[in-house]
Amino acid sequence: MRPGKTLLTMTEMTMNKYFATCKLGLEALVSNELRALGIEVTAVHDARVDFTGSYTDMAVALLNLSTAERVLMEVGSFRAVTFEELYDGVRAIEWQNYLSKTNFIHVNGKSAKSRLFSVSDCQSIAKKAIVDSLFRAYGVKVLPESGKHIIIEIGILRDEVTVALDCCGAGLSRRGYRTYNVPAPISETLGAAIVRLSGYTAERPFLDPMCGSGTMPIEAALFATNTAVGLGRSFAAEDWHFIRENAFALARERAEDSIKRVPFDITGADIDAHSIELCKKHAKKAGVMLNWRVAPVQSLVETRKGGVLCCNPPYGERLLEKKDAEKLYREMHCVFSALDGWSVNIIASHPDFERIYGERANKRRKLSNGGMTCTLYRYFPKYKSDIEQRD
Repeated sequence: MRPGKTLLTMTEMTMNKYFATCKLGLEALVSNELRALGIEVTAVHDARVDFTGSYTDMAVALLNLSTAERVLMEVGSFRAVTFEELYDGVRAIEWQNYLSKTNFIHVNGKSAKSRLFSVSDCQSIAKKAIVDSLFRAYGVKVLPESGKHIIIEIGILRDEVTVALDCCGAGLSRRGYRTYNVPAPISETLGAAIVRLSGYTAERPFLDPMCGSGTMPIEAALFATNTAVGLGRSFAAEDWHFIRENAFALARERAEDSIKRVPFDITGADIDAHSIELCKKHAKKAGVMLNWRVAPVQSLVETRKGGVLCCNPPYGERLLEKKDAEKLYREMHCVFSALDGWSVNIIASHPDFERIYGERANKRRKLSNGGMTCTLYRYFPKYKSDIEQRD
């Protein structure tokens, strides 16, 4: 932080409960990101990481979390097995602390392993309870439909209800740089996760030979330079009237000051020239300068040593026929096995990928991509000098 900035007020230092949602298998990455930001992690669950902090900490998390899907602020929790208990629990929350009489509220809901399983009924009852609570505070029975939106989430798991405000608006994967898409693109959050799991650092070359819309090379560049992935977008919480404006101003200033001006060697390639044109536009919008080339993966010849390769090849479901995808996997192995000192990281959904590819991975990690169960196959570097000595 630059010198001479105003200290936080007591209001800004109020500690709140938050949780970040994520894809299954990425909880440890989200926890590590939060801790690296100086934010206290309080619990880790399946697809969710709980943390505490001030409003500024929340803004910092929104700007910087690259592998989480959403951040929500908890405003209440209780047990409910009847609609009456749900109504009473939601109505008991002091909603006037979070909502003005001019807000437009939207209630989302989800339920799992609970007696209250009708999500639509839970949403309706929760909204009625909120409106009744605000009538008690403001004397208004109808909230306007033109006011600033606040999204409220009612989550019920094993009869335990969590009521939270959605801090994001659009999900955290919506960085703002990817305005054009190719078929079956990988999400920004999953792309960032693969980059981190690959062990990539700015000192090593990075290559995605089937880069599509450019997500993984761009996420690698943002990671290499420690650039906050959310700097180019806004968040729902910025419109919350109960948060002082400088919470986000301080977080953005901190993010700007944390950017590292370091050199990096990142390349994205694709067989489709149109995709590469889109990649260039996306990289420009993200504020990074990368190497792009039009080339099929089969023509890859790499003279650099000690790099990191990540790719999301067609699965044979949304792109290519299954037999064509399998042929591509065999060709990939021929090309990638010739790389000198490169780690290879491939995400695929095919259950027999390793057999078809022709090599067992050193590490595997179950992930989800677009609703499909996938595995990230990690192959550790092989150096030609070591192979030649063995021969």
